[in-house]
Amino acid sequence: METRAYGYIRVSGKGQIEGDGLVRQEQAIRDYAQAHGITIEKIFEDAGVSGTLEARPALAEMLVALEENGAEVQTIIFERVDRLARDLMIQERIISDLKTLEVSVISVVEGDDLFGDGDPTRTLVRQILGAIAQFDKQMVVLKLAAARARIRAKTGKCEGRKSYSEAQPEVVAEIKKLRRKQKGIADRMSFEEVARNLNARGIKTMTGKGWSGALVRNALK
Repeated sequence: METRAYGYIRVSGKGQIEGDGLVRQEQAIRDYAQAHGITIEKIFEDAGVSGTLEARPALAEMLVALEENGAEVQTIIFERVDRLARDLMIQERIISDLKTLEVSVISVVEGDDLFGDGDPTRTLVRQILGAIAQFDKQMVVLKLAAARARIRAKTGKCEGRKSYSEAQPEVVAEIKKLRRKQKGIADRMSFEEVARNLNARGIKTMTGKGWSGALVRNALK
């Protein structure tokens, strides 16, 4: 019987949305699926969402889909276990929920038995990997805080990352205009259609790159 699966990808920082993280993760999932004869039904994407937060829209949508798909899909694949969560407690909570749903969980990097049923060593390894990811995240936060403190001590100020509404209010206004439902048209523009419109007109993102649907959505937050 053919195995059908959902993929889950996530990047935490808003700046990472424009990097290759999402593309790399999706490619890793699709390569694994192809090598193991698995059909990917859908890729669920949380872009610019911290791994320390339990409230993630795409992850929640995927869990609902797993509950409601009539057992047609009972497998999820992600690149690494820290894409589920960097916080160990949250990671274990999510894995427990998936186990309750009788879902197979596959990490491209860590393997296809993250539940560790009957194997305490496997469970220990998973939890160690989660603890390391949590530690790494905390260290990054501490380093960034220290860097900001040094800049503030040296210059007297240290501005954080600006939102699109602060940095490019005219672009945000244009996106809202494009997304507004037009008279006589049944559906308003999707995020992807808005991205294509902006790119065709040469309108760039804050980093000077082209737009994607995820970036358009993020600019409106």
